[in-house]
Amino acid sequence: MLIAGLTGSIATGKSTVSTIMKDLGAFIVDADRAAREVVLPGMPAWERIVRIFGRDVLQPSGEIDRERLGRLVFNDAKMRAMLEEVVHPEVVRHMEDRIVTIGTGSPDAVVILDVPLLIETGMHRGVNEVIVVYCPEDQQIRRLMIRDSVNRDEALARVRSQLSIEEKRRFASMLIDNGGTREETRIQVISVFESLRDRAAAASG
Repeated sequence: MLIAGLTGSIATGKSTVSTIMKDLGAFIVDADRAAREVVLPGMPAWERIVRIFGRDVLQPSGEIDRERLGRLVFNDAKMRAMLEEVVHPEVVRHMEDRIVTIGTGSPDAVVILDVPLLIETGMHRGVNEVIVVYCPEDQQIRRLMIRDSVNRDEALARVRSQLSIEEKRRFASMLIDNGGTREETRIQVISVFESLRDRAAAASG
């Protein structure tokens, strides 16, 4: 088994790369999906969030109102840190359990950890390869304006609020340029996947 971390910045096209990887046969372990699952009603993280932030952050169904909780912590560094302290360890545990399950059933698997904050959380230290998806900043901004219906200033603020793609590229062992056509991106992803697959097979054999 070989584990690669996949990251990028907002609107660089990480999800596109993840989808292509899955189509090629990689196992995708998605941090955003894990983050949603660990806060479902009855889960330990759900109980701690309700204890800390109160029942006002719940929807009528009992599920966490992620939008309301996000507004609560957005401008409050202390509350945001408290939330991360609850959720992050549970997300890591959830992802580790998934990796073990994959490895048990498929010893030669290529596992892609799809993690937006791979570098920021230090999770890049636990993978065999770090794949960074990038594109020119102006392209990020245009994509974000279209995708989220925001103006240029709002899009630029979102891009600049994150660790820059230049910084992330410094941690990369493999790069994918998503500034061209989808087919150009696909060709790069196939090349990266084949390299990972061959190494995973060699490691298991």
